[in-house]
Amino acid sequence: MAKLALINRNDKRRKTVEKYATKRAELFAVVNDVNRSEEERFEARLKIQELPRNSSPVRLRNRCKLTGRPRGVFRKFGLGRSKLRDFVMRGEVPGMIKASW
Repeated sequence: MAKLALINRNDKRRKTVEKYATKRAELFAVVNDVNRSEEERFEARLKIQELPRNSSPVRLRNRCKLTGRPRGVFRKFGLGRSKLRDFVMRGEVPGMIKASW
């Protein structure tokens, strides 16, 4: 099990990303609009830099829903590789079988 503080920190970041998502999208639209003046685009870039660092979606980390493991997480299931393997071996994931060749 991962440290609870790390899991909580990632959840806090996820909430911050949701909070500032619309504002970031609007500012990036201004920055990427070639019809705007250079001054407007530059001001929008400065406003983006003033936003909290944790409002950037790049800082999020995919974690296993059960264990909180940060690496080896399958997006489709939201589980780490070891827990996914346990579920598959018990037959709880329909359509997945152990590979053999």
